[in-house]
Amino acid sequence: MNQDVFEKYSVPKAMLTLATPTVLSMLVTILYNMADTFFVGQTGDANQVAAVSLTTPVFLMLMAVGNIFGIGGSAYISRLLGQGEKDKTKHVSSFCCYGCIVCGLFMMGLFLLGMPTILKLIGTSSNTYGFAKDYLTCIGYGAVFVVFANAFGNVVRGEGAAKVSMIGMMIGTIVNIVLDPIMILKMDMGVFGAALATIIGNACAMVFYLIYFKKGKTILSIKRKDFMLKDGIFAGVVSVGIPASINNILMSVSNVVLNIFLVKYGDAQVAAMGVAQKVNILTVLLSIGVAMGVQPLIGYYYGAKRVQDLKKTMAYAMGFNFIMGSIITVLYVMNSQVIVSAFIKSQEVLPYGVQMLRALMVSAPVLGIMFVFNFTFQAMGKPKQSLILSLGRQGLFFLPVLLIADRMIGLDGVVYAQPIADYASILISCIMFVLIKRELDQYLKD
Repeated sequence: MNQDVFEKYSVPKAMLTLATPTVLSMLVTILYNMADTFFVGQTGDANQVAAVSLTTPVFLMLMAVGNIFGIGGSAYISRLLGQGEKDKTKHVSSFCCYGCIVCGLFMMGLFLLGMPTILKLIGTSSNTYGFAKDYLTCIGYGAVFVVFANAFGNVVRGEGAAKVSMIGMMIGTIVNIVLDPIMILKMDMGVFGAALATIIGNACAMVFYLIYFKKGKTILSIKRKDFMLKDGIFAGVVSVGIPASINNILMSVSNVVLNIFLVKYGDAQVAAMGVAQKVNILTVLLSIGVAMGVQPLIGYYYGAKRVQDLKKTMAYAMGFNFIMGSIITVLYVMNSQVIVSAFIKSQEVLPYGVQMLRALMVSAPVLGIMFVFNFTFQAMGKPKQSLILSLGRQGLFFLPVLLIADRMIGLDGVVYAQPIADYASILISCIMFVLIKRELDQYLKD
């Protein structure tokens, strides 16, 4: 464990140490997210591209389960370290390990047994049904790998092992990217090849984390003897993990609903939004990477009652996200046609993709502010605030805006629903932090 990063480093140096590996791992994750769409797009089949877009929300459900144990465990571990309770962290990480395995097996059964219902719910058409079924069947069998790899990429960050987290994520992603062109194009496996490459990549990441624990260079544990539900461990993990998971679940649900709304306009529109979202994910994941990277630092500062350092960390993270988001937005808007055409050559899809990408970038410069607030609430063990924020962006705001905009404006309204919801969520996050500022100041005095 890198205890020095919490206790001896200045705030800027600690933030740089923890956030840089996380941001780099997010860059690799972005390549991973884009890879499936890019290589499937090289087949020239818009139906396969649309199938990947339709199934992405279901894949995000597995990541949501991983976040229950990953983000919940990481936040709890960092607070415990700040409070000096190192031994208890072993029980937390062991609980997260076996929780991942059990929930992964449950999700596998749910995917495989509920396949017809799932395919109907996500809005597949006669053109995309078979492709989507192939993709999800493969993902279902590898559910445990996805849940575990996603969770422990976060859990190890809780003790300050950001580089270990980065390496694990990079291993999984690089394996996936290398296998994608081989399986999708050379072996002519199409979307099934994309799914198989994803599962193999996650399995490799899981093996890496298991080896890390086996070598014993960590204060954490995944041994069965350290597994424990009592002493507040279950509640400490899931109270923060579930709101974080709900955010992913609502992302999945909102994407499913968005695709259902788009299907009536045509499969070309579904494919275009899929490409636009894959490209837009650069800003989203990099902003999340910064916020996620400083989360253990914020949790430690909160546990140690270093509230001024906590606020300083938030300010640095927000400023960095704003500058980064603004630069990416300018580059995307100026080069949107070239970017979209790199993913799919269809002249029918291209104009819709350009429009949708530019629309999604409307909120990109300030979206990172909301993510910093959300991860701060999680690090401080504030599940209510985190839950409200998670429900807001993809649920309470997005879904009503989508419904109203579709009826009043049509396709343009559907396209701009997400940016509107983003701005509403940013406003709510600022209000909630102002409301708990007094509590923070009092916490410092106690």
